[in-house]
Amino acid sequence: MKVLKFGGTSVGSAQRMKDVAKLITGNCNLVVLSAMSGTTNSLVEISDYLYKKNPDGANEIINKLAIKYYGHIDELYKTDEYKQKAKELVTSHFDKIRSFTKDLFTLFEEKVVLAQGELISTGMMNLYLHELGVKSVLLPALEFMRTDKNAEPDPLYIREKLTKLLEENPDADLYLTQGYICRNAYGEIDNLQRGGSDYTASLIGAAIKAEEIQIWTDIDGMHNNDPRVVDKTSPVRQLHFEEAAELAYFGAKILHPTCILPAKINNIPVRLLNTMQPDAPGTLISNETEKGKIKAVAAKDNITSIKIKSGRMLLATGFLRKVFEIFENYQTPIDMVTTSEVGVSVTIDNRKHLDEIVNDLKKYGTVSVDNDMVIVCVVGDLEWDNVGFEARIIQAMKDVPVRMISYGGSNYNVSLLIKASDKKRALQALSDHLFKN
Repeated sequence: MKVLKFGGTSVGSAQRMKDVAKLITGNCNLVVLSAMSGTTNSLVEISDYLYKKNPDGANEIINKLAIKYYGHIDELYKTDEYKQKAKELVTSHFDKIRSFTKDLFTLFEEKVVLAQGELISTGMMNLYLHELGVKSVLLPALEFMRTDKNAEPDPLYIREKLTKLLEENPDADLYLTQGYICRNAYGEIDNLQRGGSDYTASLIGAAIKAEEIQIWTDIDGMHNNDPRVVDKTSPVRQLHFEEAAELAYFGAKILHPTCILPAKINNIPVRLLNTMQPDAPGTLISNETEKGKIKAVAAKDNITSIKIKSGRMLLATGFLRKVFEIFENYQTPIDMVTTSEVGVSVTIDNRKHLDEIVNDLKKYGTVSVDNDMVIVCVVGDLEWDNVGFEARIIQAMKDVPVRMISYGGSNYNVSLLIKASDKKRALQALSDHLFKN
């Protein structure tokens, strides 16, 4: 069995839903659906009004969203019977959302509101498949997808409950479930954070030992550079899990970074495919490596670099520990690190506690901060004995000022820190030098 995940744009309209239905019928697959595109953003906006105790503002957004869905229903279904069933389904979910405009609104109620998008999209797709005569079965994610007390997925629980649901429905043509949503260790409705539908698909794939996990989006696989910035990018046909994880973390938006780990651990290949071009080969992610090949470039924006310079660092023990403890105290992750005899430079992408961090760092040395920076990440098989790849990267960047270079923490990544104003020039130079020769 394969696990197929379709993102919000793939089910973003009635016609898109019809296209997805054609792709998923014919094989007994387990299909994970996101909310229709734009829905989660609207639900977040509704929640924001309710937090601000403005039920009128919330109801205005609810009514607009409901009207949008009723329009999709008229276009999606042919028969009056199924149009009525779909309207009853959608109405029940919007009534649920409206019920929160009358009472106290907390984080718990927000999680319930945010879950409605996936519940509606899967319900509508299930009804559409039934209208087509397909024996689809809806497996509610809230009955098997759970996180533990550390807010991490509980794989044993997921496998046990999901296996039981599948065994109870052996004659189905295919199975549907919701991405993103789950229950927490206390049985409350929760979620796997934004982008969590990829994570859902990967967790399900691991639980059922799937043949393959397919992530369907509106892009033909992962590209070798950012097509919004660089001319003439091309899809990368094969990636190692580590390469894909690096690209996802450093800016390749097609894949959520957390998606990779369950599939990697269970050696299940992940294929990135395009609902607009279903015959395109996409990108296959597995534990296989193409030796000695640089695959792609990605960029992470809104980076701040912090340099701590101190004579006390020379031959001192415990200096780096004290520095990193400051970032830990403010729960601020570090992306890049470089050190010298008398200083250390780090980068962060969360500026929330920057002033406090800088103030604490000044106890140990002179601190300087550079804003509006970008991390450029070059990914491939970059084992240290693959002679020459560093020279190719540096040669490509010969006309671009580089603030930091980091290599050695991973065999799949070289990271360079540059000014945001140099981003386009740097990405284009790397493409020209690394991929067009």
